[in-house]
Amino acid sequence: MTSTAFDRIFRDTNGEIVIAQPPNLPLIVTIAASLLKLVLTTGEINTALDLLAFGSLFTWAWEELFQGVNYFRRALGFCVLIGAIAFKVLKLY
Repeated sequence: MTSTAFDRIFRDTNGEIVIAQPPNLPLIVTIAASLLKLVLTTGEINTALDLLAFGSLFTWAWEELFQGVNYFRRALGFCVLIGAIAFKVLKLY
């Protein structure tokens, strides 16, 4: 049986189509730190939360890029990694 491009891009090793997954720890930390940054808008705590949010998002993207279950998830990790770095360089994050 030959696998199609769709199968290689969207299916995992079990043959299931995987586009979204439950969030893992780095993504949960990113979301929590980003929400706390909205509440604590100034000071050293905001700076620490910004660093934590960026670092955990970077970690999530890196893990998806190299350990994603299919090519779609790996491409998603690549796009988020490049986007996070670009936003940080441009001071928009």
